[in-house]
Amino acid sequence: MAFTELKQRQSVMWGNGPYERITDTIRDIHRLVVDRLDPQPGERWLDAACGTGAVAFLAAERGADVVGIDLAPALIETARELAAQRGAEVTFEVGDCEKLPAADASFDVVSSTCGVMFAPDHAAVARELARVTRPGGRLALACWTPEGGLGDLFRMMAPFAPPPPEGAGSPFDWGREEHVRTLLGDAFELAFERHDSPLTLSSGVEYWELFSSSYGPTKTLAESLDEERRAAFRQAWIDWAEQYRENGGIVQHREYLLTTGRRR
Repeated sequence: MAFTELKQRQSVMWGNGPYERITDTIRDIHRLVVDRLDPQPGERWLDAACGTGAVAFLAAERGADVVGIDLAPALIETARELAAQRGAEVTFEVGDCEKLPAADASFDVVSSTCGVMFAPDHAAVARELARVTRPGGRLALACWTPEGGLGDLFRMMAPFAPPPPEGAGSPFDWGREEHVRTLLGDAFELAFERHDSPLTLSSGVEYWELFSSSYGPTKTLAESLDEERRAAFRQAWIDWAEQYRENGGIVQHREYLLTTGRRR
């Protein structure tokens, strides 16, 4: 599958379901990204692969002039609706992080939280992040690690999913320091931190119901399966989730790599 076709499918997949319910499970990551970037009033801020706008709203509350860009039209529509409800002055646009609709050096701050990592062409994303960040500007990327809880989740889903297209990078490579240094080290002075974002739920059934209804990759995959395979997928998910049982519930530790940088 060509990347163009893949991205067309992704633009629909990520908008399949109320993604803001998933966003609510990583509020701690959003806060840390914004705190590390320390927005100042009037700074131009780009949140790339912004989803339904959680980071954009936090940055705007602290005075930044924020643009959020995402490939999925449904997510941008939701972000605009939430902005109207909150009275937030944030610009949301449909756009491809491999070819950002922005001028060179046009942003003081660039962020992405569990977002740009899912674009297939990592080198193109890295070039665009560097291109739109002004000299001296700041960058922060929060990306799931391969060995962490989200890596485990995608490995569990893999037997039920079609193989990834040839040439597409693994999204979880963005959670490896050496990969990020290769992509961004020439353009940014980089620093790295590892953090955990625990997901706490009552049971494996609740985990399945949340993600199969609201997380685009899971919901889309489940809907593509026949009844027998979908039932098997559901049971595999529940059995897998129950391994994280702790103190009467499910506690899944989800490690992520926080990359911060300053544009050279």
